[in-house]
Amino acid sequence: MISEFFTTYYINPIRYGQPYNIVDTLTYAIILIISVYLISRWLDRIGIPVDGKFVLATAPFIVFGGLLRVVEDTGFITSDLHFLLITPLIFFTIFFFTVTALLLSRTLEKTGIIVSYHTAYAGIGTISCILAAAFLVWFGLTYSQIAVSILLIILALAIVTSAAVWAFMRYALKWEYASDPLYCVLIFGQLLDASATSYGIDLHSIVYTEVHVVGGALIEWTGTAFSMFPLKLAVLFPAVYVLQQYRKEAPPVLWHLILLAMIIVGFAPGVRGMVRMVLFI
Repeated sequence: MISEFFTTYYINPIRYGQPYNIVDTLTYAIILIISVYLISRWLDRIGIPVDGKFVLATAPFIVFGGLLRVVEDTGFITSDLHFLLITPLIFFTIFFFTVTALLLSRTLEKTGIIVSYHTAYAGIGTISCILAAAFLVWFGLTYSQIAVSILLIILALAIVTSAAVWAFMRYALKWEYASDPLYCVLIFGQLLDASATSYGIDLHSIVYTEVHVVGGALIEWTGTAFSMFPLKLAVLFPAVYVLQQYRKEAPPVLWHLILLAMIIVGFAPGVRGMVRMVLFI
């Protein structure tokens, strides 16, 4: 019974690329919460300051995770190693790669080789993005296609909706803190995900599907993937407000990691979805 349960709800979705189910969704959510807490304790203990600069320096690794997921989507990796690039295992893969880059950069700073670890840390993430993007461009030119128009449409939709949400927060609600770059990244990442999902399901010539439980149910109920936008707004407004209120009392390490986790769950799938559609895979 237990073996069958794990196979049905955890192993098969990874092995066969099935949509998420309520069981694995709740499990991964719990793991994420526990991981954020444990990581905050670890970073605090080893003396790495987690602040706005840290979150922004980590952003390239989020993009890299999305790009690396598309590398797996190409089918170019045929060995069992490709399972390490499938959700949720890819989160662990990227986590260990990111931690390695962080510790290396911090060591270089302590030995006086570099002035600030932030530069080297962000640089490693950026170079990783460039390498992954270069492979995907090569793949698109060699085996598929590169639809620049789709890239521009999805980016434009994400930018316009993000600007509208930010403007409403900043000027209609008078949330001056909405101009914080961290909140801007959070807003853009979530709406990039909504833009890619909406375009991919409703407008793309290839039929894509929403694999997440809540999003999939909402799309099925409304009949359109553009319902992802009100879903994202229903999350973004209270999230930004609560985060700001919690910011006054929470330990800085934990607060920034919570915000980083929220950025990841929007930005990474948004990048993956957009690039998949550009490459028609």
